[in-house]
Amino acid sequence: MSVGEMSVGTEQRQTRILLADDHALVRHGLRLILDAEPDLTVVAEAGDGAEAIEIATRSGIEVDLAILDIAMPRLTGIQAAREISRRAPGIRLLMLSMYDNEQYFFESLKAGASGYVLKSVADRDLLEACRAAMRGEPFLYPGAVTALIRDYLQRHEQGETVPDSLLTPREEEIVKLIAEGHSSKEIADLLVISVKTVDRHRANVLGKLGLRDRLDLTRHAIRAGLVEP
Repeated sequence: MSVGEMSVGTEQRQTRILLADDHALVRHGLRLILDAEPDLTVVAEAGDGAEAIEIATRSGIEVDLAILDIAMPRLTGIQAAREISRRAPGIRLLMLSMYDNEQYFFESLKAGASGYVLKSVADRDLLEACRAAMRGEPFLYPGAVTALIRDYLQRHEQGETVPDSLLTPREEEIVKLIAEGHSSKEIADLLVISVKTVDRHRANVLGKLGLRDRLDLTRHAIRAGLVEP
């Protein structure tokens, strides 16, 4: 084998990354960090969860790893992660957040994410998290490890299990929009459905979750990681 053939054979293939964050400046900064590494390359960017799903699952752009900000318009990173996991299970997922929030962390794991990276230390942790995800290993920052242990012990003592989501993706989308302050008419226009359909979904959600009003829905949306507190 010639020297040239050896170099081609041993060359490491770059991990192709989809970077999703609704702040262009944040995306730019993270892209600089990622593209500076020989084994990582950002092949696409998205400004919200719906766009991230479209890019991750459409033909023409091959993605190995999606890095999703949790707090994005229309669809959160957690909602996008669930859909990408369902439609493109070969794509690894990492979540980004401004907040060391246990609920966001647990919802991220349930959605199929390999890790949870705090934006405040992304320059330190993001590269390690990307490489861990591609090795099939979880990435947990120290606070997340503590949360996992505490949650496990509490649930073990109380005999509880983590419940699956009772809501459909459409119901979650409507709950998120309600919690963001949109009226039924605004939600209907955004989702291209009738006001009557929006109201029916809201009634179904209230019934499923045993809630009473918009304030209860907003509290649920915060606990479920659909909106930031």
